[in-house]
Amino acid sequence: MDEFNIDSIDDVIHGRLRLGIMAYLSTAGAAEFTGLKQRLQASDGNLSVQLRKLEEAEYVTIDKAFVGKKPQTTVTLTERGRKAYIAYLDAMRKLIAESGG
Repeated sequence: MDEFNIDSIDDVIHGRLRLGIMAYLSTAGAAEFTGLKQRLQASDGNLSVQLRKLEEAEYVTIDKAFVGKKPQTTVTLTERGRKAYIAYLDAMRKLIAESGG
């Protein structure tokens, strides 16, 4: 197995809440903000900040619309985000293998 390189761990994904977002979206594809907030047990502010970081990295897109008179925010995993998440998981597997796990 190739020698593990700590730089291969994506810092954008590695944060606990951002990792939770990516893991959830990797199977769901998209999620409404309120449902994601509840699933991850996050506050509005903290989730917004973490989503902004993922959006800046182009790992997710955030769409805002109105359903009736209520605002609705939908978060969608991008293809770039999917690839980054898979690369992150591969890096973690290498780390575990190198540590003898």
